[in-house]
Order: sequence, then C-alpha cells, then structure tokens
Amino acid sequence: MCPEAEKMHSPFELRNVRLFIAFRIFFNARFYYPVFTILFLDFGLTISQFALLNAVWAATIVILEVPSGALADIIGRRRLLVATGVIMVVEIGLLCVAPRGGSPLLFGLFLLNRILSGTAEAAASGADEALAYDSLKQHGLETAWGRVLSLQMRLQSAAFVIAMALGAAVYDPRFMQAVADALDLAITFDRRITLRIPLFLTWAMSLITLAITLRFQERETVEADQPPALKSAFKLTWRAGRWIAATPFALLVISAGLMFDSIARMVITLASQYYRLIQLPEATFGLIGAGTALMGLFMPSLAQRLADKRPPGFNLGVLAAISLCGLFGMSAFMPVAGLVPALILFAGMYLTSFLSSYYLNNMTDSEQRATVLSFKGLCYNLAYGGIGLLYSFVVALMRDTVPAPPAGYSVEDMVFRATFIGFPVGFSVALGLWLIWARRHAGKVKIR
Repeated sequence: MCPEAEKMHSPFELRNVRLFIAFRIFFNARFYYPVFTILFLDFGLTISQFALLNAVWAATIVILEVPSGALADIIGRRRLLVATGVIMVVEIGLLCVAPRGGSPLLFGLFLLNRILSGTAEAAASGADEALAYDSLKQHGLETAWGRVLSLQMRLQSAAFVIAMALGAAVYDPRFMQAVADALDLAITFDRRITLRIPLFLTWAMSLITLAITLRFQERETVEADQPPALKSAFKLTWRAGRWIAATPFALLVISAGLMFDSIARMVITLASQYYRLIQLPEATFGLIGAGTALMGLFMPSLAQRLADKRPPGFNLGVLAAISLCGLFGMSAFMPVAGLVPALILFAGMYLTSFLSSYYLNNMTDSEQRATVLSFKGLCYNLAYGGIGLLYSFVVALMRDTVPAPPAGYSVEDMVFRATFIGFPVGFSVALGLWLIWARRHAGKVKIR
C-alpha cells in the first residue's frame, strides 16, 4: 500500500509534488550564474578555455539527453535523481577547492566540472517531473498539473532573482568590504576570498538538493507494456529527425531557431565579461540578471500576440532586427549604455524560445510532440557547442595579435573586445545564407 494512498484534496499534499518544486528551486539556485564568465577568468582560465569548456558542457548534454530518459526507466527515476544530487555535490565541490592560476590541474578540474554538470542536467531532465505527475495521476489529480507548474515556476523565478542578486553582490570585494566596515567586522575582503563565496553558497544548495532527492518516492509498479528500451529512445529520436527533414516548415522553424539561439546564447554566456568591460560594477551583475529574468513576466504575452496576429515571415523579420541591433550594439562596448543592446538581445532570446515552441507544437502530432521538441533541444545544444568550439579556436588564433593592454585591462579583456565583432558578423552571414536556402523551401511550406 502506498503511504499516500488516502484521498488527497490538494496536489500539494503529495510528497513527490512538494519535493518536485523544492528540487527545481535548489537545483537551479546557483549563485555563480551572474558572474559566470568572470569567475572562470579570475580563476586563471582564458577566454578560449572558457568557450571550450562550455562546448564540452553542451556536448555532454547532447550525448546523454536521449539515453537519460530510457535510463530513468531502467534504474528508476528516484535513483537517477539521487545520482543527480550526488553529481551536483561533486561538481560544485571541485570548483570550491580548485587552485587559482593557469595550471593544467585547474583546467582539468574545470573540465571535469563541465562534464559532470552536463551529466547532471541531462539526468535531471524530466525524471523529477515524471515522478510528480505519476503521483498526481495515482490520486486522480492529474488535472492539477497546471497549478503545480505555475507555483513551481513562480517560486523558482523568485529564488533565481535572489540567487542572482546575492551571488553578484558577494563576489564584489568593494561591496563586501563596505558591508564589513559598516558592521565593524575586522575582515579584509579581496578577490581571493570573494571568488569562492558564490561557490560555497551553491555547494550548500547542492547538499540540500541531494537531501531532497533522497526523500522522493518511486512509483511502486512499472507497467509491463512500457519496458525500458535505450535502443527505442534513439530510434524515436531518429524518426523525429526524419520527420522534421521531410516537413519543410518544421525544418525552417528549427533551423531558424537554432541560428538565433546559438549565437545569442553564446554571447549571453559571456555576459559578465561584457558587463565588466562596459564599466558596470560587479555588484550590479546580479540585479541585471534578476531584471532579465523578470522579462519572463511580459515577453510571453508579446510573443503570443505576434504568433496569433502576424505571419511567420513578419516574426522572422522582428527576430532578425532585434538580434542584429543587440549584437552590433554590444560590439560598440559603450560604457554603461551598452547595457541597452544586451537587454535587447535577451528579449530576442525570449521571443525565439516562445515562437519556435509555438510553431512546432501547432504542427506536430501529439504522439511524437515530445520527441520532436527533444530533438529541437538536442540541435540547439549541438549548435551552441559548435559555436563554443569555433569561438575558442578564433580566440586562440587572436591571442598573439592583440596589442598590449592599457592600465586596468588584461590580455583576456583585449582578446574579448577584438573577437566580439565575430558574433554580429557571423550572425549576419548565417542569416543571409539561411534566407537564400529558405527561399527554395518556401513554396513547399504548409502551416496548420
């Protein structure tokens, strides 16, 4: 007999539902996100190594995303989530003890961190959601799934805002010293200390995450007509890819979304280094991140109006204009005012995510909708990883050609400025080639 077998009146009375919400909050509350790029650089890594490490992270997710779903059925969803918690503890712990400087040991630890982080992301994908939904279905409350998701998203957004604001604040030595002086604390803060504060805060979150996963309850029975099949998972994904290739509008949507998403996501990954070069105080990085997260409150409504009232060609033009304005505006590195084009680019990311999902969901049959969306995610991560590899190669070539940095700047700062123009130029070339290719398919497109 299931310990939750009695009649439930609210979905939030179910343990797995409460744990699902808590897991999403603590797994994603990472205090180093607002200083992501500069954290890596301040440890002693180069921009080239940073881009390469994120390409490895994306590749790990691509490789493991499909088999992780089948693995959940093979070993159990709870066990996969517990493994996710353990991996998170280890991957953040590695950064907490990593030495500073450009040693091979440092790069090796960060490489292992990126592989483990990608593994945790792939392992967590869907397993927590499946356990929560199964619990709802078991008690006849599956119609309350929307309420659960709504509360989960609101609480996760609130936690994300707090983590972003606090993570950037504790990373800034000047801010922390001002707080210590105001409290009459005999502590001197410098980069060596503040470098690790966001990491230790995140490590504390990882311990809570692990404790949460240990309290999940696995469903008692697994239906005999749903055998674990790793081979079937790959087969379904391959079938979805063939359907996309044979469906012109789906192919156009995914390829366009991939183009907009990959370059913008790579730039946004480098955002903290960009903020530093446009002379924004480090303590404000988290506030900026929190502000961009709040875009999620109104950007979906704008995207919905565009999708309902405007044809796909018009919306493509809007996305292209936003992306070009954002990328070329950022390449000017305007002090402080350079934040405006960065926010424009963030807005474009929200629109891209919504519109691509809207069109694909609208035209895909229900029996393969999840697989098609999963395939889209795989393509996006693959493109992001490819951009990261290409950028790391370009940065490595440019390192010896940049002039000596002026006072207050590092070689990495100069390399970043010199190579940034490649993003708007590369996007412009990709957009032009995509438009030429898309014209050949335009006559075959049918929109439901």
